[in-house]
Amino acid sequence: MKAKDFDAKFDKGEDVSGSLDLSKARRPGQVPKRVNVDFPEWMVESLDREARRLGVTRQSIIKVWVAQRLEKATA
Repeated sequence: MKAKDFDAKFDKGEDVSGSLDLSKARRPGQVPKRVNVDFPEWMVESLDREARRLGVTRQSIIKVWVAQRLEKATA
């Protein structure tokens, strides 16, 4: 389908999702980048306890806490 036809269908409110290849879609600024951080053993144990209490992974709790801190810093 040509871009002009795609735009016309979209502008009419028609469903264009069948014309999209979403297998490689990415949210801007959300592409993961791996980083390594060394924590003392006591900190890892505390993170693991809190993660178990909340029913999430260690990685999830670290991401949430860092995101919250960054949001506060930029507010």
